[in-house]
Amino acid sequence: MTIATLAEVLQPALRDRYAVAGLVTLGWEDMRAYVAAAEAEGVPVILQAGPSCRAHTPLPILGKMFRHLAESASVPVVAHLDHGYTAEDCRIAIDSGFTSVMFDGSRNALDDNIAETAAIVGMAHAAGVSCEGEIGFVGYSGGEGSAGTDPEEARKFAQETGVDAMAISVGNVHLQQDKEGGLDIDRIRAIEAITEVPLVIHGGSGVPVPQRRMLARESRICKFNIGTELRMVFGAAMRDAVNSDPDRFDRVSILSETHDPVVAAARSVLRAFKGETQC
Repeated sequence: MTIATLAEVLQPALRDRYAVAGLVTLGWEDMRAYVAAAEAEGVPVILQAGPSCRAHTPLPILGKMFRHLAESASVPVVAHLDHGYTAEDCRIAIDSGFTSVMFDGSRNALDDNIAETAAIVGMAHAAGVSCEGEIGFVGYSGGEGSAGTDPEEARKFAQETGVDAMAISVGNVHLQQDKEGGLDIDRIRAIEAITEVPLVIHGGSGVPVPQRRMLARESRICKFNIGTELRMVFGAAMRDAVNSDPDRFDRVSILSETHDPVVAAARSVLRAFKGETQC
């Protein structure tokens, strides 16, 4: 069994200068493909259950699915709750076998975010589970804008919460379908200069691949969340499968044709985060 906590995969990444991908799952087909891709590349992977995934499948079921995949995997697999908005979300995930939870209090005032996150860190650590927090709201493409993380607030947040990883807002946005943007390197360097905790980029699909590769090897960013670009590959593969035979109706047959394209795309994502010792 290779189930791992977030801290167990991020601390080696921080030490050896590489990053680990947090791959956003929506169902059995993509999470199975992500583990296959990680095994093919020989790297750890973080399987993430975000709000839309949880709206479709209950957390206790997701926990069993993640742990089932981890039991037979040849690489470390983290079962991670992404964007838990309440202590109850995090408690249910911990009770359901998740090894890592992310509490998102980034919309709250700084002191409230620190107090709530610290309480959840305490609950998680007591159960042997890692905890990620967020400081500086990360917005959404076509929706709420990103706030931008203040370095001094990041220092205070990391120090007073005891999080195992800290998500920051440095030009990244969720649900971005292109890679036209880029991250604010100066802000990243300012945060790095006064914090020691592994850093996390949400909305990683919008980050250009050369910048992903550079930051994985040359910064304290140890985790990139990737969802949109892999969902686009999944959707295109399913559309091709349906259109290739309009009379086919069996969803197992249709969904089976998403596996190879998603594995190939996930392998490409994972490859960019490798360190020199992993290549």
